[in-house]
Amino acid sequence: MRILVDADACPVVRIVERVAKESEIPVVLLCDTNHVLQSEFSEIKVIGAGRDAVDFALLGECRTGDIVVTQDYGVAAMILGKGAYGIHQSGRWYTNENIDQLLMERHMAGKARRAKKKHHVKGQSKRTAEDDVRFEESLRRLIRSALLI
Repeated sequence: MRILVDADACPVVRIVERVAKESEIPVVLLCDTNHVLQSEFSEIKVIGAGRDAVDFALLGECRTGDIVVTQDYGVAAMILGKGAYGIHQSGRWYTNENIDQLLMERHMAGKARRAKKKHHVKGQSKRTAEDDVRFEESLRRLIRSALLI
């Protein structure tokens, strides 16, 4: 088992590293050439810039039993198909039971935006300490669950 992180602008990288270090699980951070990452613990893979380049590299790297941290529902769907576990930076797990609904919600939201011709959408609210605690607790539960299987 490894933890793979879609690390482009990912706010939970340090939490992932701390939890992984305690559990002695290797971490791979994937980012494009527009981001600079440094780590004394994780392996860093810098992927050429390009639309979805990091996503494709992450999918190529992913193996059964790995844990993947990503915000991308499409990537989450594909890693589930490979027998990996997925978690969003909010702490929500991606599962075979919820991925279809998440993809449909994303599709419907995009369709509504295009219909209104409104391209600017409000971004996420500022991340809080409670968000970090929720993510860390969820990641720890996911690791325990994955190790039991």
